[in-house]
Amino acid sequence: MKKLLALLLLAFATGFLIQFPTPALAGPPDNLQVAMRILKLNAAKLGDPSVKGEETVDGKSLPALYFGTTKMNNNFVLVDEVQKEVGGTATIFVKSGNEFVRVATNVKKDDGSRAIGTVLDPKGKAIASIAKGESYFGEADILGKSYDTAYEPIRGASGDVIGIYYVGFLKN
Repeated sequence: MKKLLALLLLAFATGFLIQFPTPALAGPPDNLQVAMRILKLNAAKLGDPSVKGEETVDGKSLPALYFGTTKMNNNFVLVDEVQKEVGGTATIFVKSGNEFVRVATNVKKDDGSRAIGTVLDPKGKAIASIAKGESYFGEADILGKSYDTAYEPIRGASGDVIGIYYVGFLKN
């Protein structure tokens, strides 16, 4: 009995008997992680990202963003697949000069049309992270509405940021 008690005491003292859970680091909500995973995996299935030539999007001449041989400008298949599978919104941005412009999106303007050709807020938190080559997960104002969002850089073959993946869910 003394040996058993000594073993239990030893186990307790060394932490083998009782394990206290360590708090997990808070990350983005599951729905954002799932939506971003779907967007990026579906894009990767098409091929590597690149910019080739230009294409008009909502009256603006912009760099044409491709995944493999599939042009993203004015192509809504990827963003609509995300919405169909998990809801929310999705966008593909292309870098044009110092701006990032929506070339494929299911984010809607007030008139109900797709917000293609609109620019990522140059003063927002997301652009500050992307400018450093980092992802952004958090709240963002998109065309006057509050969303829980995730933004991740799209990198070209040389590692430079040529666009942005975005997913988001309208806040209640």
